[in-house]
Amino acid sequence: MNDLQWYAVGDARILKIQDLTLAALTPEQLLPDWDDATALQVYPDLSETLDASETKALLSVHSWLIKDRGRNILVDTGAGNSKARPAALYFDYLQTVWLENLMRAGVRPEDIDFVLLTHLHVDHVGWNTRLQNGIWVPTFPNARYVFSRAEYDFFSNPAHDSARNKTSFMTRIDSVDPIISADLADQIDLDGSEVLEGISFHPTPGHTPHHASLVLKSGMERALFTGDVMHHPIQVCIPEWSAVFDADPQIAIISRKWALNYAVEHNAALFTSHFPMTAAGKVMPYDQGRGWSFF
Repeated sequence: MNDLQWYAVGDARILKIQDLTLAALTPEQLLPDWDDATALQVYPDLSETLDASETKALLSVHSWLIKDRGRNILVDTGAGNSKARPAALYFDYLQTVWLENLMRAGVRPEDIDFVLLTHLHVDHVGWNTRLQNGIWVPTFPNARYVFSRAEYDFFSNPAHDSARNKTSFMTRIDSVDPIISADLADQIDLDGSEVLEGISFHPTPGHTPHHASLVLKSGMERALFTGDVMHHPIQVCIPEWSAVFDADPQIAIISRKWALNYAVEHNAALFTSHFPMTAAGKVMPYDQGRGWSFF
């Protein structure tokens, strides 16, 4: 395990479990308000967030493994393998080594105690289940899966089964419903209270109507798992730029500013869902605004 990059937050240890990296969208496609001159001015290291041609934004898809208080905890579970995603071809019938990456960390699926889901999009819940004998079964049979009750209700309501949400409804059927059927789900309200010792869910809507960000407290230190509050480090500098994937861009801005304020006020380490490279870092306050520093 010496080659694995663990991060310390208090007594907790945190590791990124990589699923895949996408280089499919230009910065302008990802962030419709994108302006090259402005972006370079506030984020001079922009090239580290782009592919080799420097034309496409790199988007990582991964989970976070937390070892804390004798518990093995996953935050989100990537895109999953062998799943039909005809409306989101980047995730259609994938074959990644996410599970092997988890086991390289010395953790077997049956060792996971809790799976915490920021929201129920295709690239955050896929490894909740895996295919066995033609049936989707829980990947982590001994875990409790914790997620927003309102988020599940939203993606279960036929009135919301629109073209925009088509993949999320398919995802719910093969990646969330089997968890509920196996009686492994704990659906919660997003009120900021602790759901596990040291861990709380905070409402950060906008990307989805009931998106959550997670706070881990260990000793005197804190970590903030942002989910899809942000997709690119430039949004630390310019939180007013929302992603094309945000269901309500204006509400997403409010949530993004809350997360950034929380990070600065509590000196919290940020563990993001789609930033490239380490995907982890700190919000750095400057005289003229805020910047991003990768760990």
